[in-house]
Amino acid sequence: MIQELHDIQAAAGATFAELTTKEIVPVSFGNDAEAIAATKQGAALYDRTHWGRIQISDSDRLRFLHNQSTNNFNILKPGQGCDTVFVTSTARTIDLATAYATEDAVLLLVSPNRRRQLLELLDRYIFPMDRVELTDLTDTTVAFSVLGPESTQLLEKIGVTELENQPYATHKLINFAGMEVRVAVGCGLANPGYTLIAPASDAANLWKELVKAGAVPMGDRVWEQLRIEQGRPAPDFELTDDYNPLEARLLHTITYDKGCYIGQETIARLNTYKGVKQELWGVQLSGAVEPGTAVTIGQEKVGKLTSFTETESGFFGLAYIRTKAGGEGLKVQVGSVSGEVVNVPFLSS
Repeated sequence: MIQELHDIQAAAGATFAELTTKEIVPVSFGNDAEAIAATKQGAALYDRTHWGRIQISDSDRLRFLHNQSTNNFNILKPGQGCDTVFVTSTARTIDLATAYATEDAVLLLVSPNRRRQLLELLDRYIFPMDRVELTDLTDTTVAFSVLGPESTQLLEKIGVTELENQPYATHKLINFAGMEVRVAVGCGLANPGYTLIAPASDAANLWKELVKAGAVPMGDRVWEQLRIEQGRPAPDFELTDDYNPLEARLLHTITYDKGCYIGQETIARLNTYKGVKQELWGVQLSGAVEPGTAVTIGQEKVGKLTSFTETESGFFGLAYIRTKAGGEGLKVQVGSVSGEVVNVPFLSS
């Protein structure tokens, strides 16, 4: 079923790569500049099928997820959703996930390289009395994101009109051309957009219909460039055992008054005593530099570069910078390259 989708993508110029997690992804459609332009002036289409989809069902599902991550699940009604961060017992980051509550389940969209870890983590915390069931839906479903200012008009062409101006992660199951598709507000980046989740058997048809409606296919390489430019933290780069969600500036994912959950004590203490020692920022760079390079001011190390990309307007990176060193406008050195700290749209200020 996914092979048919890949055949269509290959015919449209896609080149593929295998991730370390073994998923095959379209890296580029040979149209990177056009795809970037579509995210700014039209609508681009990104295949997120290699991302994980985990379903949590049964009667204790909301209480269970409430206890496992940073956001408030107990207030979610069917059709609503939120971003949340899964953390360790010491509040170190594991993954930034998006949750969609339905009538009888919660669907988590998680990073490709965190699916198995999260399945194991969640399974470990299900106790005999818990009425919770975990199902990995990754291989039986697909996920696409449409992003750009024309996304709403594009969805209108295929009959989706109910989600315009709705809050982030609001979602609805729609029937389109004989396909049952869950459409949610938000594309995973700071651009306006939507995410569509459907059965794997409908993958090729859904992709074809979205392209026919005017979406410009976009490869993983462009997504990676955009996520760095916009400041979306990623596992193994910004989300690791070295950092917590406050340092990653994922403030929109944290509910301080929700009660006890894994990592809650550490996060509450950091917030109460203003104990955040470093924060994630964008860095405009004068040249290319490797992630992991120290960020310095004079002889003093003030941070570390975590991601790097080259954009049409120059070189750009993400870095954790010591809070006492300063923030936006700070002039720094990253290895042999000069840089300026800038804000990025994805992160809470």
